[in-house]
Amino acid sequence: MSGEGRPDEQRVDGTGFTVAIVHGTWHTRIAEGLLAGARRFLEEAGATVVEHPVPGSFELPVVAKAALEAGADAAVALGVIIRGGTPHFEYVSSAATDGLTRVALDTGKPVGFGVLTLDDEQQGLDRAGLPGSKEDKGVEAAAAALRTAVLLRSIRG
Repeated sequence: MSGEGRPDEQRVDGTGFTVAIVHGTWHTRIAEGLLAGARRFLEEAGATVVEHPVPGSFELPVVAKAALEAGADAAVALGVIIRGGTPHFEYVSSAATDGLTRVALDTGKPVGFGVLTLDDEQQGLDRAGLPGSKEDKGVEAAAAALRTAVLLRSIRG
């Protein structure tokens, strides 16, 4: 399972931070599980949460960039891309990954990467934080974004 080697989660104080959750709407059950986990983690940490649904994973970078430029301290990008019989999977996966990396570097603000690239639906159900799931990638992406925002604020003073 991909979560092997994951560090122990520690509580983080998100008071005073605004985090945008930018989330794709494809593969509803998995996407809603990811969103619920991210939302729960950020709210428990005391962060202000702003949500932006997007049509699909390809649109995540441009909306994440807009949210960060509008004042969010961090973004959490959530999406679900399931391999099909065409090269579409590779194009969308690459565009989302490269685009979100560029957004983080261009804005100097963290983007938690919660885009699942899957061979089949079951892999997503196992990672979506749903009852019976083995992992919660929504929580992991939100934790990465908020922890990095806290670290960057301490570095920058």
